[in-house]
Amino acid sequence: MQLTLDRLTKRYGSKIALDRIDAAFEPGIYGLLGANGAGKTTMLRLICDIIKPTSGEVTFNGTNIREMGESYRAVIGYLPQDFGYYPNFTAMDFLLYMASLKGLNAGYAKKKSLELLETVNLSEVKDKKIKTFSGGMKQRLGIAQAFLNNPQILILDEPTAGLDPKERVKFRNLIRSYAEKKIVLLSTHIVTDVEYIADEILVIKDGTLLKKGTERTIIQEISGKVWECRVTRQEAERLENRFTVCSGKPENGEAVLRIVSDKNPCNAAVSVPPCLEDLYLYYFHGEV
Repeated sequence: MQLTLDRLTKRYGSKIALDRIDAAFEPGIYGLLGANGAGKTTMLRLICDIIKPTSGEVTFNGTNIREMGESYRAVIGYLPQDFGYYPNFTAMDFLLYMASLKGLNAGYAKKKSLELLETVNLSEVKDKKIKTFSGGMKQRLGIAQAFLNNPQILILDEPTAGLDPKERVKFRNLIRSYAEKKIVLLSTHIVTDVEYIADEILVIKDGTLLKKGTERTIIQEISGKVWECRVTRQEAERLENRFTVCSGKPENGEAVLRIVSDKNPCNAAVSVPPCLEDLYLYYFHGEV
């Protein structure tokens, strides 16, 4: 099973939202990492065949997805960044409704819906209206609907938005257990969402693919560019104005800083091994 992007491009007038992306995905978990507006959502909407590319193509097992039509949509599950729901539907009604749109058998749909509500910890409120749900509960319901048809390709756009830390850990465990023999694309700007579960990471900025590979491989880009130093608070303020500071904490009247910089930021700085968050800040410092 393979999903392939071949010079995939999307323009809106003079704006290039996605620029000639080449990538191939086989079963596994892929994290799309980038700031808001980097092109992640555009890429996922193209993969879902929701919007048409300006040029290039998406193929599944060698066939252009636009030629596959319903047979392609039957193998994908999608959680958009802002998924729509009917506020007066109950959680159970919503899943059954979504199952009918996916063409699922009624008996299977009911069984699967109950199973998924249990998985996302909503079984006790399955008969309550969605309008009474918190943001995190709605997000968990959205995750459940993406799993309804047991998709071969699971596409999740900012899936952990609104989830508390405990829910995010449970979600990551769910994705990891589900991903065997399936393609999972997870888009986020939250580093830890991909750090713990992604087999490969794609770094996207301004519509272009900067890096694709394992975490260990891509962070080598900034090897020798991450520094730690202990300085006075006055010196810390000066460094924060000049460099990208990943973290800083007070300690015994001084400040311990972690800095990403192409050059040694000060005499007190020592080089330390990089991590994925360092890489993110290296590329996206100043972006949201």
